[in-house]
Amino acid sequence: MEKRMYWVTGFLLAFMGMAFQASDTCAYEINDKFSIGGVIAGAYQFQSLSDAPGFDSEGRGALVFQPEVSFTPTERDQVFAKFGFGAGNGLMEEGQSPFFLSPWAADVQDDYKDINGRNRDYLLTAWYQHTFTFSGNHSLALTGGIIDATDYLDENAFSNDEYTQFMNEALVNGPNAFLPSYDIGGAVQWTFNGFSISGVAMAMGSNGEEGDMEEPYNFYGVQLAYRLKTPLGEGNYRLLFDTTSSDFSNVAGTKKERMTCVLVSFDQKLRDILGAW
Repeated sequence: MEKRMYWVTGFLLAFMGMAFQASDTCAYEINDKFSIGGVIAGAYQFQSLSDAPGFDSEGRGALVFQPEVSFTPTERDQVFAKFGFGAGNGLMEEGQSPFFLSPWAADVQDDYKDINGRNRDYLLTAWYQHTFTFSGNHSLALTGGIIDATDYLDENAFSNDEYTQFMNEALVNGPNAFLPSYDIGGAVQWTFNGFSISGVAMAMGSNGEEGDMEEPYNFYGVQLAYRLKTPLGEGNYRLLFDTTSSDFSNVAGTKKERMTCVLVSFDQKLRDILGAW
C-alpha cells in the first residue's frame, strides 16, 4: 500500500509559522462605560509537499483585523460587539492545502462573508450580558445574542488563542469539541468559590456540508470546572459535554446523525514560567 508522508512536513511547518506571525492587541477606554479595542494579526506560512497530487509546495499569507466595542452601563450589565475583516486566505484558501485541519486557526477573508449561511457579513458577535452577584465569590451571568461558544467552554489558559499562543487548529480549543462560533444563542455561567458550571445553546445556520446535505442545526454544551490553587500555581480542570441535533451526515452519507463529545481539559501553572495542559 502506498504511503504518503507529506502531512508530517506540513504539520511541522505550521508550527514554524509562529516565528513569522505578527500580531497586536489594543484597547482604549474612552470613559468608565465605553471602550474600544481589537486584534490585528498577519501570518505567512509555507507548505513543503511531496507525493501530494493536485497540491503544490507554496507559501501564502493572510491579514486579519477584529475591532471590538464594549458598553457597560452598570457594573452588572455589558453590551459587546466584535467585527471581522480580512485580506487573503493564506494556506486556508480552498484547494490550496491537503490538510484537514487549518495550519492557522484564525478567521480569514472568506470567513467574514455569509457567516454560517446567515447572509451576514463582518459582524461576528453582538450580545448582552447581565451578572447577578450574590457575594464576592458567588455569581451568575446570563448572556444572549450572537455569541461564540469558545468564549464560555474549554477556555484553556495555554492553548486557546490562535493569535498569541499556537497557530495550528489542532491546538486551539474549537476543533477539540466542535465548538461553534458567531451565531444566535445564549450562555449561562455560574461560579461559586472554585467551582463553576457553564452552559451554551446555539441555533446554527449551517452544518458546513454541501448541497442538499447542508442545513441548520442546534448545539448544546455543558462544562463543569474547578479552579485549584496549589504552591505550584493556579490550575483549572474541566469536564465538557457537547452534543448537537441530528443534522449531520454519517460516514456513508446515507442518514443524519448527531455529533457528541465528552472532553477532559486542564491547564496547570508550574511556577512562574512553566505550565502544563
